[in-house]
Amino acid sequence: MRPNLLPLLALAAPGSAIVRFHCSQLTVERLDPLVNPGMIPSTHVHQIVGGDAFNATMDPSRDLPAESSCTTCQFAEDFSNYWTAVMYFKARNGTYKRVKQLGNNQFEKANGGLTIYYMQDAIYDQEQKSKVTAFKPGFRMFVGDINARTIEEAARFRQLTYVCMDTWTSRSPETMAFPTRKCPEGIMTSIRFPTCWDGKNLDSPDHMAHMSYPESGTFESGGPCPSTHPVRMAQVFYEVVWNTKEFAKEEWPEDGSSPFVWSFGDATGYATHGDYVFGWKDDALQRILDAPCWFNTNCHKESKAKIQSIEEMNKCATKRVVDEDIDGWLDELPGGWHADHGPTRSSA
Repeated sequence: MRPNLLPLLALAAPGSAIVRFHCSQLTVERLDPLVNPGMIPSTHVHQIVGGDAFNATMDPSRDLPAESSCTTCQFAEDFSNYWTAVMYFKARNGTYKRVKQLGNNQFEKANGGLTIYYMQDAIYDQEQKSKVTAFKPGFRMFVGDINARTIEEAARFRQLTYVCMDTWTSRSPETMAFPTRKCPEGIMTSIRFPTCWDGKNLDSPDHMAHMSYPESGTFESGGPCPSTHPVRMAQVFYEVVWNTKEFAKEEWPEDGSSPFVWSFGDATGYATHGDYVFGWKDDALQRILDAPCWFNTNCHKESKAKIQSIEEMNKCATKRVVDEDIDGWLDELPGGWHADHGPTRSSA
């Protein structure tokens, strides 16, 4: 269980950085250059944040900072791309409506998007004593399994969770499945990536094998990295707040189950996943990780990193490539998906 983050700000002690910042929405559409490179449209809808060099292919040899004209992220030198699937609401009549994102905590004025963390140590350790190396150009990774429909299948990936938010600062309790009650301030999804790198490969065929979880324990408990993946990296961690509160309880299933479904048909919530493509300019991320700062209260000052206002973040956007309705009341999810509780899709 994680504590409420805001009170910790007042207690923070100097040390290495724990970095927390927001990225506004860049685009929402069926593109996925990691899993479906070059496919237009890709299999299901994603919501993407970060640099505007994002496209359907994203060749790893590309220089993202050089090719980007802007970024939706608070750190102006972060041209990485971060994305997740999109949540939909299924009404009693069987139609679907996209659930939009909200700005998180002090980022309420942001145009949706994600809150990003880079952490050397557990979030409880205010001093962040560990020294970690920033990712390298061309690095990318994926976490999750779109076919997971049981808690046993989901357990392979640690800490891909949901919080039913009773207040806008709620961070617990966490569940691995969709909440089944009305959440007053929406649903937060948390996606935590593995933290042990093999030290050689910037990617792998499944975008996961070059990374590993600790050999024993967890990142939060300081578990050691396995010998096959000996290099300890920062934990990349997403928070996404979904505006589920706008959907009337009268439209929820009569049996009390969750009405929410991911854009690829998962109605259990166990198949949540995330994608990451590194794109920080020069040594900007390393400077920030080395700085004695906490969240983003002083990280930009200590590291001499440039930050943007929320208004500037919101201005950066790309023109949608895939021309299809993703926001109306739909008879099926974009790409022909339907809500399911099993590993096979009901429509091709």
